[in-house]
Amino acid sequence: MKTRRAHGFTLLEVLLVVVLIAFAYTLLPRLAGSGVSGSELKANARALAAGLRVTRETAINTRREAVMTVDLGQRSFTITDDARSHPLNDKVELKLFTAQADQVNETTGQFRFFPDGSSNGGRVTVGANGREFAVDVDWLTGRVTVIDSATTNVSLDVRGNVVAALRET
Repeated sequence: MKTRRAHGFTLLEVLLVVVLIAFAYTLLPRLAGSGVSGSELKANARALAAGLRVTRETAINTRREAVMTVDLGQRSFTITDDARSHPLNDKVELKLFTAQADQVNETTGQFRFFPDGSSNGGRVTVGANGREFAVDVDWLTGRVTVIDSATTNVSLDVRGNVVAALRET
């Protein structure tokens, strides 16, 4: 009696291929050299947004101007009345859009918040692996929002009259 063997793949072979593809997919961004996961990228954007919100609240509560300084060269930010420097991931791409009057130098800019909650406005973008988060500050209300460019079809230009842009070097 001659046994007839079916052509095709066994379930075990198919599962093995799927597992190998999934494993390669998870390692690919790290092997590509950027090493920044989506959650790390989002955490950096949220840290910037939290710093901006704290700065706004400080201005409102103390009834005086408060400033958050973003340093692209050092990849960190500082807040008025806070001696600490808040570091950001070294591997993310940062861009800063703010008013020309609030540029400290080529890699440093400031977000100013006033006692009524308003601001000079601007945007910081945090990106890696083709994904980008925009942290916006509305000049009129001082409202801080985080926009994921992967899920939103949004232009990366800041609303209103931004007159200068800083880019990491």
